[in-house]
Amino acid sequence: MLAPAPLASQTVSIVVPQAQASFLDLIKQLLSILRGFAWGALGLYLLWRSGVNLRTRLGLDLRKPWGDLGVGVALAAVIGIPGLIFYLVAVQIGINLTVAPVTVNDVWWRLPVLILAAIENGFLEEVLVVGYLLTRLDQLRVPAVAAIAISAVLRGSYHLYQGFGGFLANAAMGVVFAWLFRRTRRLWPLVIAHSLLDIVVFVGYSALRGKVSWLP
Repeated sequence: MLAPAPLASQTVSIVVPQAQASFLDLIKQLLSILRGFAWGALGLYLLWRSGVNLRTRLGLDLRKPWGDLGVGVALAAVIGIPGLIFYLVAVQIGINLTVAPVTVNDVWWRLPVLILAAIENGFLEEVLVVGYLLTRLDQLRVPAVAAIAISAVLRGSYHLYQGFGGFLANAAMGVVFAWLFRRTRRLWPLVIAHSLLDIVVFVGYSALRGKVSWLP
């Protein structure tokens, strides 16, 4: 019986080709991104339909654009730099798969699609895993610590495809994001931070792949 391959020798991808023909691939990528935005919008609609004020409970307004942007950029740096170090260590010690974020061919539309995919990820995850989930848990009178833990564990759980390291890193990120949301009641900084993190990962990986020795 063959022994299972070590996690670090296995590779998982996030943005992958969805068709052989470039035009069809572009269409399917855009439809996938649109679907993600639609799921996030559905979560917001269900909250609004149940009487939740999206401006006061989730901070989804434009009263503080520069403040939201500043917090989002700072949060991305605070999460992203340690997160990269943790990922490299996790791969080396064998608790994380090697993540190849992008395997899409170098076509003319790759950069804008990667940016759109990153923004879609940020919007979808923060709306549902933070905005929607924490609001519903508040309505159920779940204690704050338990609500933050539930949100963080959920975020970590759907990143288990990356390995246990992916679970730990994303759960830690989930604690920070959920705590900050409960403190500020503003979702935009989280969406901005998450989108920036994914833009750096997607675009940075595409630019550095095969050019630096430290990138798995």
